[in-house]
Amino acid sequence: MTATAVPTRRAHRRPLVGSNVFLLILTLAFLAPVAWALVSAFKPAAEIISDPLGLDLRGLTLDNFRGMFHDVPIGSGFLNTAVVLVIKGAITLFCAPLAAYAFAKYDFRGKNAIFGTVLLTLMLPTIVLIIPLLLEMKQLGWVNTYQALILPGSVDAFAIFWMRQVISAVPDELLDAARVDGCGEFGIFWRVVVPVIRPGLAGLAVLTIMNIYNDFVWPVVVASSSKMATLQVVLSTLAQNITGHKVGADYATVTGELLAASSIALVPLLILFIVLQKHFINGILAGSVKG
Repeated sequence: MTATAVPTRRAHRRPLVGSNVFLLILTLAFLAPVAWALVSAFKPAAEIISDPLGLDLRGLTLDNFRGMFHDVPIGSGFLNTAVVLVIKGAITLFCAPLAAYAFAKYDFRGKNAIFGTVLLTLMLPTIVLIIPLLLEMKQLGWVNTYQALILPGSVDAFAIFWMRQVISAVPDELLDAARVDGCGEFGIFWRVVVPVIRPGLAGLAVLTIMNIYNDFVWPVVVASSSKMATLQVVLSTLAQNITGHKVGADYATVTGELLAASSIALVPLLILFIVLQKHFINGILAGSVKG
């Protein structure tokens, strides 16, 4: 029996090794441009153009970062993004699970029709909603304000659907036991449901942060003022800002400062994903449960 088991184990290991090698190659292919951008941001501007793949550790400099901070209002972009991220993310992570809890654990007239309508909004492209939302913001006097950046889309259909799938897996016996103990309906949600669905909430938090951080179309439409521009809007106008502050700025200077700004913008998301990778994967698995 032992003699026949060894070849079987080796046969199972070969596909596993092949898969790991393929995934390693794929990972390197995806990370290579990111690594090049991060390293090139520290190279002299002229060297980025003349020797893009070369690296001289003795020639590394912070000149690109100094010039970028002088020419580009990236600090205000980070601040506006942070404000929108904290407030809009908090609204999403509080209201979406509440709505999902009602759809998952309560029976009321028209529940399926209402939930179906919510899901139908997922089929609408963002570009279709921009003009109506912009007109609404103009009527409210919210153009170039935090309200316009935060409130539209703060509770989206995907977040409600995601959390409904997660909450549907919570046993009804837990909720009934809490009601017998005299716990109120919101108390049941806060003290019983929320601790159980933490993996799903963590996954939703990561996706929400990434979506808000990378959002460009809506902020560039509703926040045309440079004072209210978010980070992605600032990054989109980098070349204009650099050439506007430096008369006769050459291509190498613009490229170096672009790489410096892009590297700074990339670091927060990399740190977020590395720190919350385990929670993100667990959240994805939690959100895949059928309701």
